[in-house]
Amino acid sequence: MIYSKEELLEAKRQIDSTLHKLQEVVSTLEGKETPARYQSQITLAKHRIQAFTIAMSLIERELEQRPR
Repeated sequence: MIYSKEELLEAKRQIDSTLHKLQEVVSTLEGKETPARYQSQITLAKHRIQAFTIAMSLIERELEQRPR
């Protein structure tokens, strides 16, 4: 599927926002008095961060390959 430059830029913006929120979640949960209690949520958030980071990289690559 072919996406427009605007669609890719909007997706990148949305992913960036979500990444920021997930990083805050991880910080908050790791800062709790008993972070081990939240380990599954921490792990899930970290896996999502990794997935969104990959998506951002692919979007950036797609944008770089487009003619200017």
